[in-house]
Amino acid sequence: MKVIVTGCGGFLGSEIVRQLIDCGHRVVGIARSESRQLVDRGMIEQRGDLTDVDFVHQTIRDADAVIHTAARAGIWGRREDYDAINHVATRNVIDAARRGGVDKLVFTSSPSVTFAGKHQSGVNESEPYPERHLCHYSETKMLGEQAVILADCSGGLRTVSLRPHLIWGDDDPHLIPRIIARAKSGKLRIVGDGTNKVDTVHVVNAAAAHLDALNVLSSDPDRIGGRCFFISQEEPVVLWDWVESLCRMHGVQPPTKRISLAAAWRLGATLETVYRMTGRQSEPPMTRFVAAQLALDHYFDISAARNLLGYEPKISLAAGFDSLAKRVGRQAVA
Repeated sequence: MKVIVTGCGGFLGSEIVRQLIDCGHRVVGIARSESRQLVDRGMIEQRGDLTDVDFVHQTIRDADAVIHTAARAGIWGRREDYDAINHVATRNVIDAARRGGVDKLVFTSSPSVTFAGKHQSGVNESEPYPERHLCHYSETKMLGEQAVILADCSGGLRTVSLRPHLIWGDDDPHLIPRIIARAKSGKLRIVGDGTNKVDTVHVVNAAAAHLDALNVLSSDPDRIGGRCFFISQEEPVVLWDWVESLCRMHGVQPPTKRISLAAAWRLGATLETVYRMTGRQSEPPMTRFVAAQLALDHYFDISAARNLLGYEPKISLAAGFDSLAKRVGRQAVA
């Protein structure tokens, strides 16, 4: 199968490419920067911008499937910048897939599309979108997801949206380094009572779920076409216990200072207002979205992914954590 992967240079995208190649698929990767290691493994690289309609239409054609992982992440910045990548570029990919004869599209969404600043304790895909989002990222990812789901058409382009949560692993360049950096600086605070549970997903499992979706779209598209699926380890952790374990693994003092959710929320709201009024582009040290994510439950029922995608985590939480600890140990020795 010839598969086009957008965002192939990212943490998740690169793992998807590796797994596709290992399964014998031909892979064309789209990214804005060079991905030499993936090219060396056999990926064909196309470098360009997904907001460039001509580039997208020239590149996404004559393939069997597209896995669209490219996104603008983060929780602060101009709305138009988030919309351009997470929404408009997604529409470009959909249109190019339709025109280019592609009949399968797997989209990487986010559980944050349903987050409304309240506990999400074991919720499933019936959880509605909120009336208002707490950051541009979650809002524009929702718009992208909606476009993907509405694009599903029996006899035409079949689509599915996956929502992997808090992706981590040995070479994680985002989540774990951010936690450790904040802890090292002494700026990390335990928000709330410290007992909230969250889901995570190892990058190998998150990537494998995309291949699972691709396989079902190929064999039985009516089974999953036009649907969304939460993806996780199915092993919720107490967030602040997990953070403490990560800190100790990296030789960093875990956070001990606390702030209530109400106080963190007020601080976040104030800082958001100040940063917007002054035009500051850097991320505020606290926002309402971050306050809520750090204090509330957000874990999910992944029965649908198990039953309809055949998804099963390949790497357990314990095995992934052990591998990460060994990697950190080797880096410390080096």
